[in-house]
Amino acid sequence: MSRPVTLFPGQWADLPLETLAPLAKKMGYDGLELAAGNHFDVDLAAVSKEYRKQVWDILSDNGLNCWAVSNHLVGQAVCDLIDERHRAILPNDVWGDGDPEGVRKRAAKKMILTVKAIRTFMNEKPKASAAERKKAAIFTGFTGSSIWHTLYAFPPTDQDTWDKGFADFAKRFAPILDACEKQNVNFALEVHPTEIAFDTATAQRALAAVKNHKRFGFNYDPSHFGYQGVDYVKFIRLLGTRIFHCHIKDVWWKRGDGTVGVFGGHTSFGDPRRNWEFRSPGHGDIRFEDIIVALNDVGYNGPLSVEWEDGRMDREYGAAEALQFTRKLDFKPSATRAFDAAFSSKK
Repeated sequence: MSRPVTLFPGQWADLPLETLAPLAKKMGYDGLELAAGNHFDVDLAAVSKEYRKQVWDILSDNGLNCWAVSNHLVGQAVCDLIDERHRAILPNDVWGDGDPEGVRKRAAKKMILTVKAIRTFMNEKPKASAAERKKAAIFTGFTGSSIWHTLYAFPPTDQDTWDKGFADFAKRFAPILDACEKQNVNFALEVHPTEIAFDTATAQRALAAVKNHKRFGFNYDPSHFGYQGVDYVKFIRLLGTRIFHCHIKDVWWKRGDGTVGVFGGHTSFGDPRRNWEFRSPGHGDIRFEDIIVALNDVGYNGPLSVEWEDGRMDREYGAAEALQFTRKLDFKPSATRAFDAAFSSKK
């Protein structure tokens, strides 16, 4: 299939782009899924041609490309019940005075600005063909959720409460999705615990809440399904046309010492008691070959973006190994004939 393999730099936020880009190239990546913040300044990208050129120059000088930009952290604040933890992940102008509703509104405005910044940035991609410039740009991120805290339904939670949560999401994200439509950008929600969609059923419900808005889809990451017991291959087959982007990240589960369950036991990542833990691709329990077959079947030809998270492994070693794993993993479907067609060929 020769899909590009990119690196998601969220876990490399301590390195400036000028340092990360040559490292990514040295490891062999095709590009970066740029993350808002340390590697992509949304405010500058929205207004400064000089800044956009600077970013493209850094990528191009290192033989890298970009097919998607993320703003997970700000997206989290759009629908969340805001508390002091959000202050650490949000830009100062979004946090403001910390008033929860003000934070949510400012986060939504920043997401709309991100849409504009991404479209303008992608329009200036060096050596892009006319056909490439007409394609929808990809915006990956989070939504947050006003109802995540009701996950375990006690005190009892009725469907009316959950309906209100999905309605709140639809109301708050409607202007963001309308901006995406205006700018020819597709928003790809990473289906993930703490978001409005965290499994297949909630992803379907989120789609229904926004009335199947054509700009709303998903950033597929199997690691967030496996330990929950969700069929992550079935997700592709049910919602494949809505998969706008794909993360390669592994996880193992049913490990630990039996004292911590799937909810995490208030333990930190890396604690040997944990039932599940993110692992470097190929070192966990995800059946990646089944995923590639399904992605081929639904026609996904976008990037495979390595989101490297493994507290048990050196990150440079792990990210380089993950690239090689992903390249070996990716294969072309049979494009012209069935495998047994030769048996019936006329001599």
